[in-house]
Amino acid sequence: MTKPMLPKTAEKKPAEEVPADAVADAPVEAKEPEVSNEAAVPPAEEPTPLAPPADGEAVPMEEAPPVKEGELPAEEASSEPAPPPEPEPEPEPVGTPSSEPTGLCVDDISDTTISLKWRTPEKVGSAGIDGYGVEYCKEGTDEWIPAFEGLTERTSVIIRDLPTGERMQFRVRAFNVAGPSPPATLPQAITIREIMQRPKIWIPRNLRQTLIKKVGETVNLVIPFQGKPRPKLTWTKNGEPLDPKHVSVRNSDTDSILFIRKTERKDSGVYELQVQIENVEDKASVTIQIVDLPGAPQNLKVADVWGFNVALEWKPPKDNGNCDIIGYTIQKADKKTMEWYTVFEQYRRTNCVVSDLIMGNEYIFRVFSMNMVGLSTEPCLSKDSAYIQKTGIMYKPPSYKDHDFSEAPKFTRPLVNRSVISGYNATLSCSVRGIPKPKITWYKNKMDISNEAKYRMFSEQGVLTLEIRKPCPFDGGVYTCKAVNASGEDTVECKLEVRPRE
Repeated sequence: MTKPMLPKTAEKKPAEEVPADAVADAPVEAKEPEVSNEAAVPPAEEPTPLAPPADGEAVPMEEAPPVKEGELPAEEASSEPAPPPEPEPEPEPVGTPSSEPTGLCVDDISDTTISLKWRTPEKVGSAGIDGYGVEYCKEGTDEWIPAFEGLTERTSVIIRDLPTGERMQFRVRAFNVAGPSPPATLPQAITIREIMQRPKIWIPRNLRQTLIKKVGETVNLVIPFQGKPRPKLTWTKNGEPLDPKHVSVRNSDTDSILFIRKTERKDSGVYELQVQIENVEDKASVTIQIVDLPGAPQNLKVADVWGFNVALEWKPPKDNGNCDIIGYTIQKADKKTMEWYTVFEQYRRTNCVVSDLIMGNEYIFRVFSMNMVGLSTEPCLSKDSAYIQKTGIMYKPPSYKDHDFSEAPKFTRPLVNRSVISGYNATLSCSVRGIPKPKITWYKNKMDISNEAKYRMFSEQGVLTLEIRKPCPFDGGVYTCKAVNASGEDTVECKLEVRPRE
């Protein structure tokens, strides 16, 4: 019995499942390009409305197109959407470009050539660096021209055959398998001309160490330099421009003068001079230290009092005058008189002991700080006073036995035998030592001649001299000198021969 056919509607029927055995048994055919459901099924004409069937009549069914073996019906094919194609996996990146080269600068320049140098990039990456490419262009244009074919592995290059007098800009890029890095460009365009003399600064010997000046003094720095054509000079202080209202600068072809009429503490710092011709430059720095009197010490206090001694303590000043503290001056004063006396000068510690104070007196103290400029203008006074109490003990000085310095006379140089000519004055000399000073007596042939007018006796600093006036042969004989004091005596003698004149 034939089933009655129902009228076709716009609703789609769910796709019927195909048994897996049927699909597996189906012969394998060559794949054809997939066609969308709309293209596979031609647009159906709008159905003509049919009259409702009469009671008992069967509704005729539409004939479906023949279906080949192994294929789904058209209605079932159109109802199942085609799966989207899977996206192809992206290839892993081989590497990333490096960062730009660093430190690009001009090493040398002439009328037609320029020498550039740089350093490797900070970030190289896993791919490494294959080489560097150098390009240049005229100022005001964007047409970058390669300086040479290919890449260079060196970090310096000489570019030749450049137009003389033109202002050119240069850049360098690092290349690897991932491509070029960002370019490193010179900060300003370069004029292609020969530098007759490279810039060079000559620092005087006295400025190679820190220049120390007191507050209010004048600073006059003369820095010679060289460079042709005339270079551009720039002064900075601690990396910042100078204040033209306070610091004067005068430049000539051979030197630069920095002048400060009246220095202040704020003028301390590192002054740097930069001499530049195009991108070739030289730098030199001078350190200036402006010093002043220090501030007063802090927190002077009496730490302890015992006997005739007082221990003091204090702290260094807050303001050292921009230089090291070299010592302290400690002074004391009796509260009765308030006259100040210095106890220590240039004392380096921050504590001391003041001794030899007087019993029954009350003392106050003050301390000055000192640096290379001088003493602080204000002292630090002790907050508390120190009272030296009376102990009631009588001081008895020790007794000492006087040393006995007495010494018996002793001749340190004896008399010497002499032979003289009559008619000419003759002298006999010797030296003696003794404490107390010995008494001297001269003898001739054991006869005392102290009161004889013909003889004169001298004694000076222990040297004894006997002068014989115009001796005659009768004056010859044995002369004796005797020295006597409370500790003893000593004698010495000699022979004198008087020859007649020939």
